[in-house]
Amino acid sequence: MKKKKQAAVHNNRNHRADAQEDKPATLKDLINPEVFNKLKAQADGMKADEAKRKEDVRKATEEARKAEQKRLENDFEHLLNNSSSDWKKYK
Repeated sequence: MKKKKQAAVHNNRNHRADAQEDKPATLKDLINPEVFNKLKAQADGMKADEAKRKEDVRKATEEARKAEQKRLENDFEHLLNNSSSDWKKYK
């Protein structure tokens, strides 16, 4: 009985090894872990740079919009054209 259990355990181990061998090798499996970590760090750095660039563009457009709004608030012609012509409600 003991030999049957040992044979069953041995067969399970072989089956697991065969299952791992049947899976196709991925690039992560083939690359040296140090190289993989360097590439991952570089990708993270590029993502951070892209996020910073997008944030800078957003801030620049927001500042340009605020500057234009402030300029229009000081422009009498713009205020006159965009004001309500119902003067009775201001009495």
